[in-house]
Amino acid sequence: MDYVIVGAGSAGCVLAARLSEDPSVQVTLLEAGPPDRSALIHCPAGLALMAKSGQVNWGFESVPQPGLNGRRGFLPRGKVLGGSSSVNAMIYTRGVPQDYDAWAAEGNAGWGWDEVLPFFRRAEHNERGADAFHGGEGPLNVKDLAEPNPFSLAFVEAGVQAGYRHNTDFNGAEQEGVGLYQVTHKAGERFSSAKAYLTPNRARPNLRVITGAHATRVLLEHGRAVGVAYLQDGREQIVRAEREVIVSAGALQSPQLLLLSGIGPADPLRQHGIAVAHELPGVGEHLHDHPDVVQLWSVPGAHDLFGLSAVGLWRAARGAWQWQRERRGMLTTNFAEAGGFIKSDASEPLPDLQLHFVVGKLVNHGRTTVFGHGFSCHVCVLRPRSRGSLRLASSDPLAAPRIDTALLQDADDMRRMVRGFKLMRELLSQPALARHGGRESSADRRSDAEIEGFIRQYADGIYHPVGSCRMGHGPMDVVDERLRVRGIEGLRVVDASIMPSVVAGNTNAPVIMIAEKAATLIRESANPAGNPDRSGVKPG
Repeated sequence: MDYVIVGAGSAGCVLAARLSEDPSVQVTLLEAGPPDRSALIHCPAGLALMAKSGQVNWGFESVPQPGLNGRRGFLPRGKVLGGSSSVNAMIYTRGVPQDYDAWAAEGNAGWGWDEVLPFFRRAEHNERGADAFHGGEGPLNVKDLAEPNPFSLAFVEAGVQAGYRHNTDFNGAEQEGVGLYQVTHKAGERFSSAKAYLTPNRARPNLRVITGAHATRVLLEHGRAVGVAYLQDGREQIVRAEREVIVSAGALQSPQLLLLSGIGPADPLRQHGIAVAHELPGVGEHLHDHPDVVQLWSVPGAHDLFGLSAVGLWRAARGAWQWQRERRGMLTTNFAEAGGFIKSDASEPLPDLQLHFVVGKLVNHGRTTVFGHGFSCHVCVLRPRSRGSLRLASSDPLAAPRIDTALLQDADDMRRMVRGFKLMRELLSQPALARHGGRESSADRRSDAEIEGFIRQYADGIYHPVGSCRMGHGPMDVVDERLRVRGIEGLRVVDASIMPSVVAGNTNAPVIMIAEKAATLIRESANPAGNPDRSGVKPG
């Protein structure tokens, strides 16, 4: 086997498809979860039931967080072909050019906006058509919502009434404003990275996909990665890699796998009885996420909104019948249909807050059942300063890692959250939404201190963990600008964990871009004589 890829998530599916385009190489893709056969994955609205059931989800929790009044944060991660792209809210955003230029300014050559934009475009098939910002021929289908909820349109109207511009393309020339999100859908179904990259290419004789395969360690010989050990049906299996092992298990499990393999800070490894194969102190450091809090508004009788009631259940049943027959109707929603990027203060050079408007009552991120109809809105801080870490809780590879997200530990993050909460309330109180007679559940929280208390009691991360195998050139960085693990030959990390800092937006599209770029870098390494790369995209 030439390449072994650990994790069939947003990055792993891209890598498997791109590397196996060359019929002369053999690629094995390992995934701990099952195939993506569930109708709840493919029906966009199925994400609500998956959130409640925990289906195809690792369902991690953080250690108790001081910034959250001692509560544990919830960190869902997809455990299925497609990874988190099979369970997320399908929003397609990239952040802003300054995010990537900042990566490059830290010494990561080739990661500036001008260098990464071609890879975003290469991945994308935008149904609006190609232009300077968007691709029209890529595998990943991106489109406008087919049937947006009337309340999502009212949210956009309310945003304009509050003084924000209507933005029809958050991935275009400017990010700031309010509007409807584009989504990774196709023909009424979720379009995960598995459906975009893996499903069309499963018949390739040089691509082997193994599900139910839980990677336990990277095999190292004389300072080189030579394979992966994994458990399947309770038995250990080995797959060897002649060229490279590529770890794409995500920001939580990529560092965990490196640590289990003896790659990381020496003293903690020894405490768990793990022999130090290569001391790399930054593994698991720099972990961070967008801190997020949700406001809930009850709107009795607003049956256009999702909710638990006799009418709501009848509409859902009718919607299920319509989706099954026609792949259209209310169940094509991604729930977080609208949103925006706004500034916590007019003096900010760029939007530092993101809004996600949800056409239903959201409590505990959908895990708690609530009755009646209403809408919800998230606000999150886009450039948090708080930094946490990931450690092993045990040398048992099946045990969950010890995750410390450090949410809201930096005072600047809380200041922006409080201001964002007030701006969100102001927007949601505009006539376009107020005419429906909604009632805010947190209306009694008026002072900054009361709002801060609410945030500490109800905030969480928004499921965008990054940074735990940080790219850079410092002593605490893990991979170089070609995503090669420092000090180990034949080993790369390719996923959200390599981000030096989280982008200003949802992270799925950037992870797919990272994998597209990584595939080109890997092919270039395999062809040092400069043989042409069939991608047609320069690695930068």
